[in-house]
Formats: sequence, C-alpha cells, structure tokens
Amino acid sequence: MADIEIYTSPFCPFCHRAKALLKTKGVTFKEIDVMMSPGKRAEMTERSHGRETVPQVFVDGRHIGDCTEIHQMDAAGKLDAALKLAGPV
Repeated sequence: MADIEIYTSPFCPFCHRAKALLKTKGVTFKEIDVMMSPGKRAEMTERSHGRETVPQVFVDGRHIGDCTEIHQMDAAGKLDAALKLAGPV
C-alpha cells in the first residue's frame, strides 16, 4: 500500500472533506497538522511547489493535490489508482 500524507489544520472544512474521502477509500494516512507544528507549513509549501493552503495530499512523496483536486480525481476514476502507487518518486 502507498504511503499517504496529508497536511491539515484542525478547523479547515476542506481538510475534513479530504480526510473523509481518503477514509471512504479505506486507506491509512499520516496527518500532519500545520497549526500545531508551524514549521510543517513551510515544509508543505516547499514540497507542493509553492502551495500554501491546506490540505495538501502526497502519495509516496508525490504531490497529488488539494481537496478539490483529489475529489476531481475521484470523480474521473483516477484517485484509486493514485492511492495505490508504490515505489520511489
């Protein structure tokens, strides 16, 4: 199974929607709270090539997008395949 990470903040409705979608897919993920660990926001911004908003989702170290993008991937039937990626980026 893929290594999935999601950068979030506690009061973000988009973060809750993104996590709910991932949960419906039955995948486990590591949640990284940028509010409790401020340095993690800078890390997220660098890893996502300048994106500063949460959530940002990574699969096996590869940035796949924010809440809107992962929902669009799901609607297009592409999210399941992206969540099963394995190996180095």
